Amino acid sequence: MAHDNGTSPAARSREGASRSHTDRTFSRRQLLGTGAALSSAGLLSACGVSATPEFDLSKPVKGGRLRVGLTGGTSADTVDAHVAVNTTDICRMHNMYEGLLSRGPDYEVEYRLATSVEPNDDATVWTAKLREGVKFSDGREMTSEDVIASYERIRNPDDPKTSAAVLATLDFMKAKGPYEVEFHFKEPNSIFDDPMSGYTTTIVPKDYDPENPVGTGPFMLKSFEPALSTVLERNPHYWDGTPHLDEIELLNFNDTDAVINALLSNQVDCVAQIPVSLAKVIEADERMRLLNSKTGMWLPFTMRVDKKPFDDERVRQAFRLVVDREQMINQVLSGFGQVGNDMFGVYDPDYPKQFPQRRRDVEKAKQLLAEAGYPDGLTVELVTAPIQSGTVEAAQVFAQQARDAGITVKIRRVDTTTFFGDNYLKWDFAQSFWYTRNFAPQADQCLMDNSPFNETNWASDKTDDIIKRIQAETDPEKRRKIVQEGQKQQYEEGGYIIWGFANQVDAYQKYVGGLTESATGIPLSSFRFRDVWIAKA
Repeated sequence: MAHDNGTSPAARSREGASRSHTDRTFSRRQLLGTGAALSSAGLLSACGVSATPEFDLSKPVKGGRLRVGLTGGTSADTVDAHVAVNTTDICRMHNMYEGLLSRGPDYEVEYRLATSVEPNDDATVWTAKLREGVKFSDGREMTSEDVIASYERIRNPDDPKTSAAVLATLDFMKAKGPYEVEFHFKEPNSIFDDPMSGYTTTIVPKDYDPENPVGTGPFMLKSFEPALSTVLERNPHYWDGTPHLDEIELLNFNDTDAVINALLSNQVDCVAQIPVSLAKVIEADERMRLLNSKTGMWLPFTMRVDKKPFDDERVRQAFRLVVDREQMINQVLSGFGQVGNDMFGVYDPDYPKQFPQRRRDVEKAKQLLAEAGYPDGLTVELVTAPIQSGTVEAAQVFAQQARDAGITVKIRRVDTTTFFGDNYLKWDFAQSFWYTRNFAPQADQCLMDNSPFNETNWASDKTDDIIKRIQAETDPEKRRKIVQEGQKQQYEEGGYIIWGFANQVDAYQKYVGGLTESATGIPLSSFRFRDVWIAKA
């Protein structure tokens, strides 16, 4: 899942919550203060407003609190800089912490706490020059010692964090004065700037304590109640100008209806990841605005390649061939997305667009199933949960499409806590979501033996070799060919059904300024609330 756009979605840890959190989330009764909960459809149809005030969004306004509606929080929520369980954690990360690099709205690498990051000729040593004068939220200056301590914390073998896998080949680090760090690798790593830009490789003080979190982000923690709410306040020591907002309040809701009702009843100012089926209706409300971003976020079906029937490559290919991808985009995403071709990393400059687009072929799917020993079709269980907008709907549409090839899909819907609980990464046939990533960093997260989220239980010496060759190759054209070799393997043999890339569709009150489209797949302008303000009428 975004897991992790990071991202995430898409870079994040899928640590499951082991106990129910329904007693700690807002109910619609609590939210609206009424005895009867309104369905989102009912409220939408009744929310015609004759006139709303106009707001001046031409320039930022200082002050105020932004109320953000989110879903997916659990009792396992965390403010740890290097562990992301769900979307609410990712939101906190983006506002409390920063890394040496980050990904901008166009998914290009941007300098943040570093002013330059350069490899040597064979990419065995990377040198990062740090921005001078950066302070943590407690007023202490950030130095090279903090950078080294942060990366050591991430890759601690006794307690590895979300991005430990991408640091696996890091040998040692060396401070070259207070504002320069050398990263020495056991073998060449030509793409180290990519994990440096991840939201789970942020920089914290060398004595960092997640119970009293300190970071360099635009906001710092004021209060935190897992599965319920978080309040962040402006960091007075922020190095990159003063954020417009005084505070951010993150409110977790236990279902989509509740968060949509919160938006429409003005209980929150913006919401992340609205159901795309409601996008047109929300847009018709003159009080509201949509934020519609094309992204590399993907919502795959995951087939365990070590479990029957998916241990047979022909079955995996058959399952891919029953998918009507255009229909999935239209029915699941209401057209807010682009067709996928069973390969991730669509924003990777080396993505193989020349590969033939896989299309629905029921007869070929039947033939492959027969060859695999299933001439009369087969029955499988598909585990789904509302882990991301569209996942449950995708399961339902897939079940209908698969029926034509003699595949009976029994849908088992569970709640998010159960999905990411003890059986997470053990489901034979399930779903996931990931934010925008390039091929090699994504493979590090889900295709390697040491990957934290190997959802398909993929194990391949060939894949391991491809990733090593990508990291070792410093010539861009030669590296492109290796990336496409790895993509071809997944296209032909992999355990993912990647039917499409979803737009990130969010909604907000029209008085909220500063939100812009972002290709990262992370909601609400990648949660960059340092640029957001509340306009006045």
